[in-house]
Amino acid sequence: MTSYNIALNFEDGVTRFVECKEDEKVLDAAFRNKINLPMDCSDGVCGTCKCRAESGSYDLGDDYIDDALTADEAKSGLVLTCQMKPSSDCVIAVPTTSTACKTGQQKFAATVVQITPHNDAAIVLELEVDGVSPVFLPGQYVNIDVPGSGLHRSYSFSSAPGERRIGFLIKKIPGGVMSSWLAQAQTGEKLDIIGPMGSFYLRDVRRPLLMLAGGTGLAPFLSMLEALARENSQQQIHLIYGVTRDLDLVLVDQIEAYTKRLANFTYSTVVAEESSSHPRKGWVTQHMPAEMLHGGDIDVYLCGPPPMVDAVRNHFDESGVVPNSFHYEKFTPNASAKEAA
Repeated sequence: MTSYNIALNFEDGVTRFVECKEDEKVLDAAFRNKINLPMDCSDGVCGTCKCRAESGSYDLGDDYIDDALTADEAKSGLVLTCQMKPSSDCVIAVPTTSTACKTGQQKFAATVVQITPHNDAAIVLELEVDGVSPVFLPGQYVNIDVPGSGLHRSYSFSSAPGERRIGFLIKKIPGGVMSSWLAQAQTGEKLDIIGPMGSFYLRDVRRPLLMLAGGTGLAPFLSMLEALARENSQQQIHLIYGVTRDLDLVLVDQIEAYTKRLANFTYSTVVAEESSSHPRKGWVTQHMPAEMLHGGDIDVYLCGPPPMVDAVRNHFDESGVVPNSFHYEKFTPNASAKEAA
């Protein structure tokens, strides 16, 4: 029997995946998985179960009234989960918290299989998941418990969904909790992980993409690019990877490999340090020519430290170009939570 993966994204950043059977309504699939989505009548009359379908194909159903879901609302992507029947994998934004729906975050364990330092800038951590492959949206993150510290740190997947071997690109911070643990960690050690989480993830690709990565903010884009390569995307994609120093440019060989696997993928690297001999120096905003923005007919994804995010937002304001969509995630090196939009 055909079934579809439905990602339920809650307001508190938690994402839960449910399997929806063919001809099954999303509300019923959620209840079957013990997730109590908002509802009252379940007959398409009250509108209490109204959510937003952010991607995927579905049938809205015929048994609801206009007061519950108007034609304009339906056109904008709003759905009634008590009537919606998916015909593909879907992502649904639920306008309440996971706790209000009596569900929580997913937890899983993984084993360290490889730790690879890259200069003094970053560490690639590769883990083998104990059990089934984790399901997540390309770009999302997890919280990883740091053994013996009572603390956790948040990291975006650098690997694509559906694999038992998962990867993370971690900034190397002298004296940092995770960096210190990784300096002495051994293969075979166990880590506890919570997630996936976050509203920064790849949406349906219907127009050119501009990806802006700052430092280890490259990680979610590696996940997105791998997912796009597996889908054989033909869309125009350009990545600008900005760092402070030459030594901070890591995994460029992986980025270069996508120029062979994605027909219309290009990238550029930018180094901010004035003493650098890199051919492109300065900030990413100085290397975004107007034609790259397609007059606003573009989807922009940005992951980097707060100053970079603010600079890009100001650049768009000053240029007068409004992207069709602009998704960003701010991070700070020692933060255990992320801010996304």
